[in-house]
Amino acid sequence: MACIRRRRGRLVVDYRDATGRRRWKTCRTRREADAVLAAKLQESRQPLRPVVDPDIRVLEYQEHWLGSLRARLKSRTIESYKAALRLHLLPAIGSLKVRLIHKGQVKALLTQKLATGLSRGTVRIIHATLRAMLNAAVDDGVISANPSDRLGRYLRLSPSAAARQEEIKAMTREQVIALLGAASRPQASAHDRRHYALFLLLARTGMRIGEAFGLQWQDIDFQTRQIRVQRAIANGRIDTPKSGHGRTVDMSEQLADALRHLQLERKVETLRRGWPEVPAWVFCSTAGTPLQKNNVRRIFVRLLKSARLPLYFSLHCLRHTYASLLIQQGESPAYVQRQLGHASIKLTVDTYGKWLPMGNKAAVDRLDDPSGSKVVAKSTTIGDGVLEVPMKNGEPWWDRTTDPLIKSQVLCQLS
Repeated sequence: MACIRRRRGRLVVDYRDATGRRRWKTCRTRREADAVLAAKLQESRQPLRPVVDPDIRVLEYQEHWLGSLRARLKSRTIESYKAALRLHLLPAIGSLKVRLIHKGQVKALLTQKLATGLSRGTVRIIHATLRAMLNAAVDDGVISANPSDRLGRYLRLSPSAAARQEEIKAMTREQVIALLGAASRPQASAHDRRHYALFLLLARTGMRIGEAFGLQWQDIDFQTRQIRVQRAIANGRIDTPKSGHGRTVDMSEQLADALRHLQLERKVETLRRGWPEVPAWVFCSTAGTPLQKNNVRRIFVRLLKSARLPLYFSLHCLRHTYASLLIQQGESPAYVQRQLGHASIKLTVDTYGKWLPMGNKAAVDRLDDPSGSKVVAKSTTIGDGVLEVPMKNGEPWWDRTTDPLIKSQVLCQLS
C-alpha cells in the first residue's frame, strides 16, 4: 500500500510501481508528497503486463527492439542505431537489466563519451539511440519512465537555432551563377556538362541529392511546371523521401527548359548507345543506371575549383542556397517549408531564420495614420539667426518648452 513516511527529516513516498516493484521518492514539502502519492496511486490502478521478461538485459532487449523497427523505420536509421549500440552502448551497459538503468548512470555514460573526445553530434546519436530503445521499454511495460529523458538539453548535445544557422553554408546568387556557368561553358568536359541539369535542379528546387537521384521522367509535369518527389536513392537502395512521404515542388522556367533539353538528349543517347528504351531515371550514368554520390561529388568539387569558389561548399549546400535565396527575396517561410519538405515551419525558421528580412524604419512609418499628422520643419529668421519651426497640418507646432517671446516673434515672421 502506498503511503507517506518521514525519513531523516524528509517526506518519502513509499509505493509500488505498475510492475509491482517497491519504490521510494523523496519530497521537500507535504503538498509535493501528497501530489506524488496521488499520481502513484493512479498509476498503480493500471498494472503493466510486460511483453518481455521484466528482468531482461539490455543485450537481449536491443535485439527485440531492433526487430520491431523494420516495419516502420528506414534501413539507414536502423543501421545508425545498430552502430551506436555496437560501438558505445552494449560495451557499457549491455549486461545490465533494463529496469535497473537509472538517470545518473545514463548521464555518467554520456559525460564520459564527451570526455573521451567524441563530438557532440556523435554523442547526440548515442543518446537518441538509448532514448528510443528505453521509450520502447516503457511501451513494453519493462520500465515505467525513461531515465534518459531531458539529458540531451542538460548536456547541451543539440546546438541552438542560432548555432545551427551559423553552421549553414549557402551560396550567393552570383556564386550559383558562377558554378552553373562552369558546368555549361564550352570549355567544360562533356562529363561535366552532362551534370549541368542536375546541379541546376538542386539549386532551383532544394531537393536532397538522394531525391534528385531517384527522380524519374514520369515525375515531371512540364505543363504545370511541377515535380513530384516520391522516392530517394541512398547507398544503392530505393526508399521514400526523408519525410516518409512524397511532396510536389514548383519548377522554374529555366529548369523546365533545361530538363526538356536533357530529355531530348537522352533520347538521342538511347539511339546512339543501342539501349532498348530511354532510361526511367532523369539523371543517369552512361550505362543508364542511377548516379553514384561519390562520382557526382568529385565533379562538383572540380566545378568549384573551375569557378574559383570556396571548397567548403558541398552538394547539400545547394539545398541551403535555394532556401536562403527564397527567404532573402521575401518569400513566405511556409512556402519554403512546403518546397523543402520540412515537418514544421519552426524547423524552417530555426534553420534559415538569419536570412529573414528584418525590416527598417520605413516599415514602422507605414503604420502611421494617413490622415495627415505628419510633422515637418520650416525655417524662419530671428535676429541674426535661423530657427527651424516645426509645422503640423500646415500650422506652426509648439511644445510646452517654447519661449512665448520667441513664439510671438516667429508668428510675426511667418505672417
